[in-house]
Amino acid sequence: MNRRIKNLRHLGALLVVLALVAAACGDDDATTTTAGAVATTTTAATTTVAETTTTEAITAAPFTATFGYVLPSTGALGSIGPALINPLEMALEEITAAGDTLTLLPSDSGTDAQIATNAVEGLLNADVSAIIGPAATGVALGVIDRITGAEVPMCSPSNTGSIFTTYDDGGYYFRTAPPDNLQGKVHADLITEDGATNVAIAYRSDEYGRGLAESIRDNLIANGVNVSEFIEFDKDGTSFDAEAAQIAAAGVDAISFIPFAEGGPFLQSLIEAGLGPDAVTLYTADGFVDNVKPEAVDPANPAVFAGIRGTYPSLAPPSGEPTFPERFEAFAPGTPTIFSAHSYDCLITFALATVAAGSTDSVAIAAEVNGVTRDGTKCNRYADCRALLLAGEDIDYDGASGVLDFVEAGEPGAGTYDLFTYDAAGAYIVDGQVDVP
Repeated sequence: MNRRIKNLRHLGALLVVLALVAAACGDDDATTTTAGAVATTTTAATTTVAETTTTEAITAAPFTATFGYVLPSTGALGSIGPALINPLEMALEEITAAGDTLTLLPSDSGTDAQIATNAVEGLLNADVSAIIGPAATGVALGVIDRITGAEVPMCSPSNTGSIFTTYDDGGYYFRTAPPDNLQGKVHADLITEDGATNVAIAYRSDEYGRGLAESIRDNLIANGVNVSEFIEFDKDGTSFDAEAAQIAAAGVDAISFIPFAEGGPFLQSLIEAGLGPDAVTLYTADGFVDNVKPEAVDPANPAVFAGIRGTYPSLAPPSGEPTFPERFEAFAPGTPTIFSAHSYDCLITFALATVAAGSTDSVAIAAEVNGVTRDGTKCNRYADCRALLLAGEDIDYDGASGVLDFVEAGEPGAGTYDLFTYDAAGAYIVDGQVDVP
């Protein structure tokens, strides 16, 4: 069923209630809210719209709403927490400055589905209208049914697993990171263009690793490249000598490995088997870049990473809002920009959908998310987009992470990827960018 039609049925009953209470509700002055607050105030609309294609001005703003986030402060991805959370705080300031009142409730997902489940229950009990997160594909799979089953929209800034494209989420799951089926093509093309003919692929035992690896494999085969080894390894493992020996026996000229933090010991096993980047071309992706530093493999030799190549959803795509990198650096100096633009866009998109809906009801917000990212007047800053909506315009929000243009599945239909190579100092150097499809 079309997600908008389905959600609008839920919205119908709400419109009757809004019509009755609209006269009693006035506009609140914007105030800065605290992260620990739990009260939610819903502002009713004097004119309620179901789609932003209306030519009638929306009068529901300024709104007062409560959103929450479930992102990693602890666990294997705890190190990237600030890169995802600080952009939300920056977006919150901009939303408040534009005249709306938004409370943002924090919670820690760790990298464990049970920790995330407890966090989600707390947010749902606080009656949030939307949730940002989780970050990891596997963690999101552990809580998606609970969130979407409660008819609350969720937006992940960094879920890249292809499984979500066809997941039965009822129209409540969204993501600003492009799916891995797009990255798989870019990754495979990079390996092909570098001249590899016989490739081994090794991947962590979860949906992120499996989904990306399968896409890489399928695209390599389509390019005419032989994939002689396709190995799943234990994501909680500490030694990968057996996998390294299996790859060494295959006589490959390139290796693509898709890990998280276990990429450090995996690389150590490859080096010990004579398969370091000085002997065979190694390729990897965002999970390795985000979680493994040279000192984790060889504290005395940052050049241990030298020559490793790979792909990563672009941190600064040319199509992104051009002032975001500078503004974010000023807001949170020194914070790594790991999916930071994507996190910022999740919150901005949900806030714009709230304005477009003329309601803080979660069902109404979800119905508007795709629409504010496509097929309207282009805009790329919250205040400007909000003003267009209040004037009755349909908008097309192009965010910090680039052109969103959400497809029906609630995700970007295209992506920009960095091509990178580690240098002798162990630094990640962007060699180029590729747009897909």
